[in-house]
Amino acid sequence: MAEKLAPEQHHCFVHNGQKVFEWDQTLEEVNLYITIPPNVPKKLFNCKIDSKHVQLVIKGNPPYLDHDLTCPVKTDCSFWTLEDDVMHITLQKRDNGQTWSSPIVGQGQLDPYSTDLEQKRVMLQRFQEENPGFDFSQAQFSGNCPDPMTFMGGNHSR
Repeated sequence: MAEKLAPEQHHCFVHNGQKVFEWDQTLEEVNLYITIPPNVPKKLFNCKIDSKHVQLVIKGNPPYLDHDLTCPVKTDCSFWTLEDDVMHITLQKRDNGQTWSSPIVGQGQLDPYSTDLEQKRVMLQRFQEENPGFDFSQAQFSGNCPDPMTFMGGNHSR
């Protein structure tokens, strides 16, 4: 069932006609996918994840990303990997179920329709997690979908 509620596609953030990164989210994490330049040794890449900031650097160059995050993350559970010329940054949400409209503050915000679809999908994931054995994959919401954090009481543990 969880596979039916997983992100169906990546959102793409484009700046000045160039793809900066793609991203998706689940109930618990936000994932960024960055295509790295060919012919650059992988040992030159470094990513630093703070609770409210992410920085991606190629040694000897200005940062590729150096931005505040939309929402705080758990740094001890967030990480990055390089695989097949793609940097994958996994940001563990501090507040499970919170729907992000973009990973980066002020950049690549989802439109209201896409944000509503994300909220519905994340809410269904939360229902599925809290009610194992029930199939919510075909559930329908009418009208605007409340944010899962508000609707479900939120996870206020820090």
